[in-house]
Amino acid sequence: MTNTHRQLVSSGGPWEAKGGYSRAVRVGDHVYVAGTTGMKDGQLVGPGDVVAQTRQTMTTIVAALHEAGAHLGDVVRYRVYLTNIEDNTKVMPLLGEYFGQVRPAGTLVGVQALIDPEMRVEIEVEAIRGSGLEPVE
Repeated sequence: MTNTHRQLVSSGGPWEAKGGYSRAVRVGDHVYVAGTTGMKDGQLVGPGDVVAQTRQTMTTIVAALHEAGAHLGDVVRYRVYLTNIEDNTKVMPLLGEYFGQVRPAGTLVGVQALIDPEMRVEIEVEAIRGSGLEPVE
């Protein structure tokens, strides 16, 4: 029988309780990481700086995956939301650093705004534990 136990992962952010969501949810071997931005300790890293925000976002995602028993090599899908679609030329190479050999299905979407006007990027991922490569993290 498939393990369908539900594990909730928190990053400790104040919006998780207010919004009624988790940073990540693991059900069996599937891990779903919520839309993640460049927040650290309640502060936005690099206001207006898509590169700094992407790096912090990925740091938070890696931590959530690890807490759920997964890693970047297990990621099968990512979605990136950019407030300036032209920032794709800065973000795509960074995603290549993290996912280059993993090659998950990926989507990049331009959006009008995120919750903070200085936020430039939001990323969500889905992973299947044990499905992938062991990347350098």
